Amino acid sequence: MTATAVVPAPVQAAPRRKSKVKEQGRRTKWGFLAWALTLLFFAPVGWMFLTSLHSEADAATNPPSIAAPWTLEHYRTLLERGLSAPMINSAMASIVSTLLVLAFAIPAAYALSIRPVRKWTDVMFFFLSTKFLPLIAGLLPIYLIVKQVGMLDNVWTLVILYTAMNLPIAVWMMQSFLAEVPREVIEAAQVDGAGLPSILVRVVGPIAVPGIAATSLICFIFSWNEFMLAVNLTAVRASTAPVFLVGFITNEGLFLGRLCAAAVLVSLPVLIAGFAAQDKLVRGMSLGAVK
Repeated sequence: MTATAVVPAPVQAAPRRKSKVKEQGRRTKWGFLAWALTLLFFAPVGWMFLTSLHSEADAATNPPSIAAPWTLEHYRTLLERGLSAPMINSAMASIVSTLLVLAFAIPAAYALSIRPVRKWTDVMFFFLSTKFLPLIAGLLPIYLIVKQVGMLDNVWTLVILYTAMNLPIAVWMMQSFLAEVPREVIEAAQVDGAGLPSILVRVVGPIAVPGIAATSLICFIFSWNEFMLAVNLTAVRASTAPVFLVGFITNEGLFLGRLCAAAVLVSLPVLIAGFAAQDKLVRGMSLGAVK
């Protein structure tokens, strides 16, 4: 018998190379699209910052003058006018209300996800239904109650109202995040004798840190940007940063350069918080998305 040699078939590398080239081209197109959308969204912010560096005469030209000389006059005027007090009020109302929201939302979400109660879906719908009423529709009774208890122009009034405003959203978000916590870890902690406070602080908390960060940032942004309650329930002592911005729209005209400078300073805390918690925010927003 004669042995026949088996010749291996030639490897077809050309189709693989073509597929890799197509894949790289597709990624390049998506990359350009992402950068284009990023620039599109950040263009108004960049234009606002550029306008804040122009004088009022240059900022009011139509079309705006891009090559106009820069000046820090508006920022000096804002610091002399007293921007620090509204910023402190906004920070206090936003931070304290966010901490209170987390203190109430995490146990509630734990009961609705890890230890579900009967008809928990109805409970979740009830939380969501509290957001159906427009804020302007409940403004008059809120104003009358706050006036009756003597808490007008008080930052603690905003803390209470912001807590009530953000609590339903926080419960909904934390419920989806805590539903991803492995039950085995909690059962192991219970076997070791851990109580509910220890489980929430030492077991659930570290696992759900990305979700807590995402919820905190959302509640902080909503509280920081809130205008309707602040402009109607505060006057001088407890006025917040958004109310301070409205002061630049007067009967004498729109001080565009000064308004843009104030808007840049007011936006900085939110931008800093967003960049600081960027990695945890991305992980937190995707934590409860995949079942």
